[in-house]
Amino acid sequence: MDEDNAVDTGPRPQLLLVEDDEGVRRSLHLLLHWRGFDVRSYASAGALLEETDVSTAKWLVTDYRLPDGDGIGVLRSMLRRDWHGRSILITAYPDPTLRAVASMNGFHAVLDKPIRQHELIAALA
Repeated sequence: MDEDNAVDTGPRPQLLLVEDDEGVRRSLHLLLHWRGFDVRSYASAGALLEETDVSTAKWLVTDYRLPDGDGIGVLRSMLRRDWHGRSILITAYPDPTLRAVASMNGFHAVLDKPIRQHELIAALA
């Protein structure tokens, strides 16, 4: 088989996506899947936190404002479950205080909405 046409059949890194806006969630899910991630999407913090098998996920991408909490609370809950991945907070309400709080709570990046694909991919690199 020609190397340029070879299909990568190796395991994809698992990524958890929490976004309440269905259109944004679907768009990000497709983008991230296309970029090589095994994406599991959730519409709320509670939906993610009901899952029992999230410890193997390498990434968490979560919206800040959710119908049942916020992204910082999601990350705190994940850390209490002994999760050790990397996390990105996305928000339509950026401000320096939120960035500082997110950083203090362990987020590796904070990205503003609308999400620029190249910024998200760079943050995941």
